[in-house]
Amino acid sequence: MLTKEMTVGEVLRTYPQTVQVFLELGMHCLGCPSSTMESLEGAALTHGKNPNELVDQLNKAIKVV
Repeated sequence: MLTKEMTVGEVLRTYPQTVQVFLELGMHCLGCPSSTMESLEGAALTHGKNPNELVDQLNKAIKVV
């Protein structure tokens, strides 16, 4: 299960199927150097998204609910 403390880079490396979720939410900076170290919570807040909703959607994408 993903948590909001995990980094964007860690999630993308481990679960490449999550790319679509990020793109659908308008979070297009996946190749950005900061994404390797930024938490899901930080990335969500930077993009005006709710961190808990982001994590929920990502967990659904990897089939962990």
